[in-house]
Amino acid sequence: MELLKRAYILAQRNKKRIVLPEGDDLKILRAADIVLKEQIANLIMLGDPDKIRETAQSIGVEIDKAELINPAVDERKERYAEIMVKAREDKGLSKEDACHLLNDPLYFAPVMVLAGDADGVLAGAHHLTGEILRSAFQFIKKQPGISAVSGAFLMFVNDPHFGHEGFLVFADCSVIPEPTPHQLAEIAIQTAKTTRAILGAEPRVAMLSFSTKGSASHPLVDKVVEATRLVRDMEPELKIDGELQLEVAIMPDVAQQIAPGSEVAGRANVLIFPGLESANIGYNLVHRLAKAEAIGPILQGLTAPINHVSRGCTVSQLVNMVAVTSIQAIMMSQNIL
Repeated sequence: MELLKRAYILAQRNKKRIVLPEGDDLKILRAADIVLKEQIANLIMLGDPDKIRETAQSIGVEIDKAELINPAVDERKERYAEIMVKAREDKGLSKEDACHLLNDPLYFAPVMVLAGDADGVLAGAHHLTGEILRSAFQFIKKQPGISAVSGAFLMFVNDPHFGHEGFLVFADCSVIPEPTPHQLAEIAIQTAKTTRAILGAEPRVAMLSFSTKGSASHPLVDKVVEATRLVRDMEPELKIDGELQLEVAIMPDVAQQIAPGSEVAGRANVLIFPGLESANIGYNLVHRLAKAEAIGPILQGLTAPINHVSRGCTVSQLVNMVAVTSIQAIMMSQNIL
């Protein structure tokens, strides 16, 4: 996967500080060993340092170059609490409550980013998605003008005939169950930015539906049509087409018959699903049955990279996501994302 190799090189040349709140998790420790040896990122691991070191030693991994922090006793806790109170002053968060929340690594991690002491967060090895998002969204705000935070997956199908060198980007696979047309448009635009930033590819965005160009009539089709129109108004230079059925979006021979002349149909590398249900099922089908490598979800639309993985993730997926989180941080520092 040459594209991933290029991503790793970018991360290695511009090392960012990535926080891993689940510092004593076995998979996290094995991934940290690889990240540190490959110099992909500078790691900050949260938890009891003695326990983290003991567990690492017991499984034969080296994490000496990682910074280990116990949130419960860290000297920055007082300053972080003040930052939290200011960030949540409209909600009436007290300093006492903030100090209590900071005992939880899932809260300590995003506040480190907010305070400028870290560049990104990756969690999920043994926490639920909802727990991670709830803690992050309270303190890491949406980008200006963005109403929809979404999650994209990089799917490597190991067939260069599809997408960009075998990569397709799926969204939204993790956040918004039933996006409105405007949210769907934002998801498309954010995913196009992710495609440029992470893959270095020019996005060709297909707005998916069970209909192609009016072949079916239904409010769900109307939503995709309206979202496509909104994207064209907001980003007129973006290559986008919809509504398209999946086979029209990715199969050139089918596209030639049903949507001739489209600059996206048959060659799409970004697939925007009409809802979370179809997106989540779709990426899992491709991942499990087609054995595609799934990298994500990559959260989009926040002012800092806060990412999560599923609890069934592999060590390889964790390493890839550390690299992706680092690249997001690099691109955000350059105002590209």
